[in-house]
Amino acid sequence: MNQSPEQDSEQDPEPVRDQDPPFPSVHAPLPHRPFSFELMKIDRQARLGTIRTPRGNIRTPAFMPVGTAATVKAMYVEQVRETGADIILGNTYHLMLRPGAERIARLGGLHKFMRWDKPILTDSGGFQVMSLAAKRKITEAGAAFSSHIDGSHHMLSPERSVEIQCLLGADIQMQLDECIELPAESNEVRRAMELSLRWAERSKRAFEAQQANGRASHGQALFAIVQGGIDEDLRRQSAEALVAMDFPGYAIGGLAVGEGQEAMLRTLDATVPLLPRDKPRYLMGVGTPHDLIEAVARGIDMFDCVMPTRNGRHGLAFTWAGRINLKNACHADDPAPLDPSSSCSVARDYSRAYLHHLIKSGEMLGSMMVSWINVAFYQDLMAAMREAIADGRFSDWAEETKARLDADGGTL
Repeated sequence: MNQSPEQDSEQDPEPVRDQDPPFPSVHAPLPHRPFSFELMKIDRQARLGTIRTPRGNIRTPAFMPVGTAATVKAMYVEQVRETGADIILGNTYHLMLRPGAERIARLGGLHKFMRWDKPILTDSGGFQVMSLAAKRKITEAGAAFSSHIDGSHHMLSPERSVEIQCLLGADIQMQLDECIELPAESNEVRRAMELSLRWAERSKRAFEAQQANGRASHGQALFAIVQGGIDEDLRRQSAEALVAMDFPGYAIGGLAVGEGQEAMLRTLDATVPLLPRDKPRYLMGVGTPHDLIEAVARGIDMFDCVMPTRNGRHGLAFTWAGRINLKNACHADDPAPLDPSSSCSVARDYSRAYLHHLIKSGEMLGSMMVSWINVAFYQDLMAAMREAIADGRFSDWAEETKARLDADGGTL
């Protein structure tokens, strides 16, 4: 699900993870190698691949924890690394307002600022601006808006969005687009899609100018965003126009904004085949474990969502036995671990009774622990999907896993 302005696999067998390099590499000069994507195997439509960047490889399918304000909420960056995440997402809107893109650039860029030496993807800021409603005005030039922090006035144009993302030093950047809430009138969906196409052209020119003047490298990449609501014809028009512009990667935006899962999957069925086979495909702001499995089955490579940490802060845990609501009284006297098969030591070593106590008491440690558990679960889930695709058994694995997750191990 898309973010508002606020802003797990079995241990046996253990997921195979790349060995992390020592942290000081973030301060060293980056290797001079271009951004690339290698498609390694296709199992029906599910894809196993590797995105290569100067800051490291991203194993796909991949889930990006959301680091809204240079932090994955309630987690140390070392904990995020321990979950096996290859990449995180930063929020352009929030970082441009506080502490400011220019300040982060003076401090050495977002990677150094938050001590994350692996790849970072930044959104364009467009969704957050669009969600401000009465505080913004959309024109051909861009989005004029008032800050939700102090009311200060700003203009986010395609060019400024790219400039901010380059100042942050993002490895993967997103074009500025207009994302509208569904359901919406057909003419409004068309207007936003066509505006997003024009902004895509401007974003691409701006990014190439940044590369020409040395403020972006060829190891960085700008992705386009396919829009068009749940209208298959509009999605086709958007995808075909963007593919003709030849971006290094393509995102599908404007979903999980009120249309429901069935409509979302129908839209993916119509849109994904239009995208290049040899470029990464990113479904923005999605979603539940079921959403991820269904989208990977349709050929999606990358995801992000606030759900693991947002739910974690409210005591809702994701486990291989389904979702568990740790606020429920049934856990108060339960000495069992939350999830013995999790890669996360917190899920294996602490009792449900203790986690229940922390959540019910409002202790911040509870939010931190369950957020860690959830981010680890999402990374374990992606690792299990990669393994199933590699073995050519993704379809069977998907059906077995969805049935397992449907158990709702304590939510009700």
